[in-house]
Amino acid sequence: MIISASRRTDIPAFYWEWFQKRLQEQYVLVRNPLNLHQVSRINLRPEVVDGLVFWTKNPEPMLKRLSVLDAYAYYFQFTLNAYAADVEAALPPLAVRIEIFRQLAQKIGAERMIWRYDPILLSARYDLQYHAAVFEELAAQLAGST
Repeated sequence: MIISASRRTDIPAFYWEWFQKRLQEQYVLVRNPLNLHQVSRINLRPEVVDGLVFWTKNPEPMLKRLSVLDAYAYYFQFTLNAYAADVEAALPPLAVRIEIFRQLAQKIGAERMIWRYDPILLSARYDLQYHAAVFEELAAQLAGST
């Protein structure tokens, strides 16, 4: 079984303490978003979990406690783009996120780091030329880390 951790919300950024407790308890309760009365109990024992996929824009809270994942295969879908505060006001500055990306890659290996440049918003400010230039710059800065 593959656990797509944080597809609905950014667990690494906002709920890492909670998730560590779930791993310790070896289960999680998941409510069906289409039927709020249906709750499933998902087994998180390492012997039944084939892998964990973390979707995040900021895994910094996890960096000091990655050892709790030692019994699991896992990788990160790290979303990193360069929108300003008009689009993503709650994120650390871009330079900080790039450094977090590099630190995480150094700890777990580039092969477990998937860089997502997503979403691509098109507007007067964020046109195709902007995205092409930013993508090229980010690719250069992330080289060897993904």
